Amino acid sequence: MSTAAAPELGDSPLPWPGDTQPLGAHCDGAGTNFAVYSEAAESVELSLFDDVGHETRVALPECSGYVWHGYLAGIGPGQRYGYRVHGPYDPTRGLRCNPHKLLLDPYAKAIDGELVWHEGVFGYRFGDPDGPRNEIDSAPFVPRSIVVNPWFDWSDDRHPRTPWHDTIIYEAHVRGLTMRHPDVPSSMRGTYAALGLPAVIEYLQALGITAIELQPVHQFVSEHALVERGLVNYWGYNSVGFFAPHAGYSAMGHRGEQVLEFKQMVKNLHAAGIEVILDVVYNHTAEGNHLGPTLCFRGLDNPAYYRLCDDRRYYMDFTGCGNSFNMRSPQVLHLLMDSLRYWVEEMHVDGFRFDLAAALARELHDVDRLAAFMNLIQQDPVISRTKLIAEPWDVGAGGYQVGNFPPLWSEWNGKYRDSMRDFWRGAETTLGEVASRLTGSSDLYESTGRRPFASINFITAHDGFTMRDLVSYDHKHNEANGEENRDGESHNRSWNCGAEGDTDDAEILALRARQQRNLVATLFLSQGVPMLVAGDEIGRTQHGNNNGYCQDNEISWLDWSTLDEHLLAFTRGVIDLRRHHPVFRRRRWFHGRSIRGTGLADIGWFKPDGEQMSDLDWGTAFAKSLGVFLNGDGIASPDRWGRRVIDDDFYLVLNGHFDPLVFKMPEALLRGVWHKVIDTSLPDSTALGGDETACGPRFELPGRSLWLLRRTRK
Repeated sequence: MSTAAAPELGDSPLPWPGDTQPLGAHCDGAGTNFAVYSEAAESVELSLFDDVGHETRVALPECSGYVWHGYLAGIGPGQRYGYRVHGPYDPTRGLRCNPHKLLLDPYAKAIDGELVWHEGVFGYRFGDPDGPRNEIDSAPFVPRSIVVNPWFDWSDDRHPRTPWHDTIIYEAHVRGLTMRHPDVPSSMRGTYAALGLPAVIEYLQALGITAIELQPVHQFVSEHALVERGLVNYWGYNSVGFFAPHAGYSAMGHRGEQVLEFKQMVKNLHAAGIEVILDVVYNHTAEGNHLGPTLCFRGLDNPAYYRLCDDRRYYMDFTGCGNSFNMRSPQVLHLLMDSLRYWVEEMHVDGFRFDLAAALARELHDVDRLAAFMNLIQQDPVISRTKLIAEPWDVGAGGYQVGNFPPLWSEWNGKYRDSMRDFWRGAETTLGEVASRLTGSSDLYESTGRRPFASINFITAHDGFTMRDLVSYDHKHNEANGEENRDGESHNRSWNCGAEGDTDDAEILALRARQQRNLVATLFLSQGVPMLVAGDEIGRTQHGNNNGYCQDNEISWLDWSTLDEHLLAFTRGVIDLRRHHPVFRRRRWFHGRSIRGTGLADIGWFKPDGEQMSDLDWGTAFAKSLGVFLNGDGIASPDRWGRRVIDDDFYLVLNGHFDPLVFKMPEALLRGVWHKVIDTSLPDSTALGGDETACGPRFELPGRSLWLLRRTRK
């Protein structure tokens, strides 16, 4: 389906009053209603652009409740437009209206064009930020909003609605996943269309994931500093349009076609049973601090959209990106809720991961789990039924809030990441900490009425080392970013296994492969929701760059020509094992005994000598070995039809020491025959399954390895 070109415009089209709601540009087939909010404005002009860039300005005739609106007959899909706001320019009062700046519609469903970094896009003249307003017209240098056709044939599309306890998340970048994929036509690589192709979807299905979490797809721009260095904002955490799918990821076009392409991608993924979760950045915008460009919100109503300091020339910054959205403003809350509902109702996405979510819970200064934004989501009949994931921190004081989000929310569990990295690299961490993370982190989530699936478990994420680099580098190597290696996290909890970076040493390479198997197995055998970063299953490397946010090239793109077949087979196998055994994806907490309790109900904890863990054992930082009994007869929750769930018994044995250890099977577990189903010390894909070797009452577990034993229930 194509999008029509913009109609020819007369010199002065006559607007009708139109309606205040809905906000944005809405085409009804005969014309388009335009509505935009600004309390600061004295008048608002609508700028319409034809196909050769000629601008026609139309004053919006009505203002009702600070919404400026008008209806223009004959305006349809494909029309480029923007706004010019007449009003006070007084930065000392936080007011930055400037009719010389063409502004994006905050509700634009599509955006066309690239930002050109020119003095004209700034509200002030260079060298005089506190001086008079800059009257250079920004129109030649800024993107345009697009009127879109809302129609799309969804046919029988349905949200897969995979239960949380069955969910496996695959964090991916639209561009990075497909740019080098051999089965994707070159003209489609790096696009929404590519993600919807059978070759890509069949790979995801074979891997076993149930949801793909896309890094930001809201329209974003690259920062001036990056462009000056010949780089771009690759990750996309610099949003400027909260309703518009990023046009740079479209193979079909930028005049509204990107909306259709995104919808088709979602439809294809849903047909394969795969949910689509969006990584959304509502905490700040691409306009930056007081020295940033005027692209949208700043020129419409600066104090309504942004948190300003007591000196209202400046912006509060809880994000490290120059500004923070004003979560105390009713209009901002209105905008964000409308955006979320749009992506669910019109674009059919299944959930959201909120970047720096702690910033969204700041009303005065402190993070407040009862903040207005959280309350609005809690009661919203649309958003409350989707998957909601918080990145539970920001860069402000008191911003680390793991475990403190409301009941509907799941959270990226940074404590899980840190504990598992420390355990397998041999760093100091207590077995009590490891046990808590393996079992869903009840210490973080149970007191708020949440279930194990509140914990989104991850070893790596887009931000940081890949899994292969985690076991190959002690230090970050971000020189390609042009910041003298100052950017990115310095404390990575990584271990290079004996050599920094690439090596030909066979023993080091074997250890690195084993460590990757250890991390993969631990991730998918833990209670909670596992999240795998795209490429970790095939051994992707960024060559030590732990902050590839500006690397839209081979550093960040998945290299399918060098994939690690053995690691891929192992990962698929462990995911399949998890999928077939409900004991690893419990809906409720273990409750038959506490970690420091006694008896064998649904779980048991043992030392290498077969004795149960004591209170003293849990607090020792030097101990690196543990046995975990999972009782397949101890699953309290019935299935969705009310039937009792029974599984095989499993004994998970971990040895984080560098030397082998002899383990004795606990006396209470001697009944029956135990078979080894995972042995990460074995090379290649033989680490998984095989002939399920029978295991005796005593066995030697090699150093830095994991075994999973199974006792089949007759």
